[in-house]
Order: sequence, then C-alpha cells, then structure tokens
Amino acid sequence: MRHNQLMKKNHLLTLLAALLSLPVAAQTEVLTGIMRGKDFGVTYILPKTEIVLTVSATKHTRTPGEFAKYANRYLRLNDATMEKEVHWTLDRMQTEVIGVPDKDNVYFVKMKDKTVAPLMELTKDGIVCSINMPLGTTPKSAETLAGGSVPTDPLPDPRNFLTEEILMASSTAKMAELVAKEIYSIRESKNNLLRGEAETMPQDGVQLKLMLDNLNRQETALTEMFSGKEVTEQVVRTLHIVPEAMTEHVVFRFSQKLGILDGNDLAGEPVYLTLTDLKSVNIPPADGKKTVEGIAYNVPGRANITLNYRNEELLNAEVPVTQFGTIEYLAPVLFNKNSTTKVLFNPVTGGLVKVDRNNN
Repeated sequence: MRHNQLMKKNHLLTLLAALLSLPVAAQTEVLTGIMRGKDFGVTYILPKTEIVLTVSATKHTRTPGEFAKYANRYLRLNDATMEKEVHWTLDRMQTEVIGVPDKDNVYFVKMKDKTVAPLMELTKDGIVCSINMPLGTTPKSAETLAGGSVPTDPLPDPRNFLTEEILMASSTAKMAELVAKEIYSIRESKNNLLRGEAETMPQDGVQLKLMLDNLNRQETALTEMFSGKEVTEQVVRTLHIVPEAMTEHVVFRFSQKLGILDGNDLAGEPVYLTLTDLKSVNIPPADGKKTVEGIAYNVPGRANITLNYRNEELLNAEVPVTQFGTIEYLAPVLFNKNSTTKVLFNPVTGGLVKVDRNNN
C-alpha cells in the first residue's frame, strides 16, 4: 500500500504551500516534495518549444516483367520497364510543436503555515500542468500541423491466374501470347458485366462491385508481367529543431535517386526552413528590477514556419513558440484561505489555458 501511494505522488502532489506570499527560487534539478533546510515544498519547471519535423519518403523499385520484350507486340505497351529502376518520392512532412523541460526556468514553491493546501499536477518531466484541478484534465502534449497518407493493398501473384495451357506452352513467346489473350478475355468479361450481357449476372450492386474488383486485380497482376512490377518501401525520418529566427535554413536534402539526406550532403537538393518571429508579445526591456513572486507561467510568442523544396511551398503555418514570448506570474493574492483558485496550464507552451476562482 505504501509503495502504491509513493508511485502516485510522481504525478500528483499535495502541497501545503504559502501561495498568499510565495517566494519562488531557482533550482538546478526537478525534484518533488524536497526539504531545503527549513523549507518544504515542490519544484516545478516551465517548458520551452521544440519543433519535431517528421519526413516521409517512398522508395520505388521497378523490375522488368517476365514478358517485357513482348509488351508492345501483344498489348501495345510502349512504356514497359526494360531495366531495373529505382527512384524516390517525397510524400509528406508532418510538423509537431512539443514542450520540453527548460532547465533555465525551474522554480520552487515553499510551504508556509496556516495557508491553503493546493493540489498541483506535474508531468513526468516536472512541467507544471494544473493547480487544484483533477488528474487527467491537461491538454495534449503536441500540436500537429500536417496530415498523412493511406497505404495500398499489394497485388496477388499473377502466376495464380495462369491456366494449364499457358503453363504448358513450348516457349516464352507462346506463353506471352496466351497471357495477353487472357488479359483481353478479362476485359471482355468486365464489359459484359457492365452492359448486363454476362451469362451469370450479379444479384445486386454490391456483388457487381466485388466481381469487377476481382477482375481488375487479375488484369493488373497479369499486365505487370509485361509492363513490369513496382515495389514501394516507405522511409520515415524525424528531425528536432530548436526554434530561433532563421531564413532559408537547409533542414535536410532530398534526392530522387538516394532519398532523404543530411543537410550537408550535397548529393541532394535542399529543403529550406524559414522561421519568423511574429513579435506577437510585447517584451519590455530587462532592467533587473522585476521581482519573482507568485506562480510563474509562460506567455508564448507566435512564429510563422515555412518549408520550401524546388521553389514549391510545402508548408506554411503559424505556431506558438515559447522562446519568442516572456514569463509572467500569477499574483499570490489569488491563493488564499477565502477562495479556491483552479488553474490549467498548457504543458506544450507553459501558457495559461484558464483560471477559475470560487469563494470558500
């Protein structure tokens, strides 16, 4: 029982804290429920912004079909693959804004007798999430700025559709001729179904669709024996970016022959990242006179982020960036014995989400 109680305290801490007149002092470590001489309280940390860029690319490998040299003769295919080909495509870039602990902004809430006992929730990294609010009400830890793609089903093995006559053919040329006839037969069957002239017609639209889908898959698989087959392999790479004002920074490079490359690998073409501070927060000049009093929270700034490749804009979005903002403090008078103040923070930015105050 005692072990379970100690485990729960990793995320939910009950403080007997002097929030009527809170002294807040910087610490070098994130600790919970520590004793500092005669002081007892909780250490918490504010987050800073990190941009996570997830890049997805696909490697396409085309191999010649078994009957590639007969593709034009029997199927009039002029673009059949004659030699093995490999090329890459840049599919998508998904961007997330996450909050990571800022070791330069760690604070200690000290206990004082005869005051309220607030409930303070921290993340596993010690980032403040809420005060006097139940566990599980905190926002998500990331903001996603782009979407994804849907994979396609692989085609069946075309040899599963070869008849005995095809398999017993005396030469490759004869096999190719018979497979081509099978493809034309499948096309004719599809036309008869669509015209309502098939010997066995489907009972409803659902059955018709299933029959047509099956015939299409057979036709495509057999056609690949002439045109060639393409196998795809998806590669995903994740990059972490510390926000700062930057213009056309080479975040990575891309090659249609080699795929995703490092920014300093000149074998690929550059993907440029531009991050602009929108100056959305009025930051007063530092004069050294501002006192640290109350619960600290971030007022995040805003930034515009763009990604460009081959003069094409792949992403243009506005994101919150803690480093472009400032730090403010909740007044100690909010936390007294005459009222209960509930505070919800955004763990991504450390900013205020809402503040509710109820009189006791």
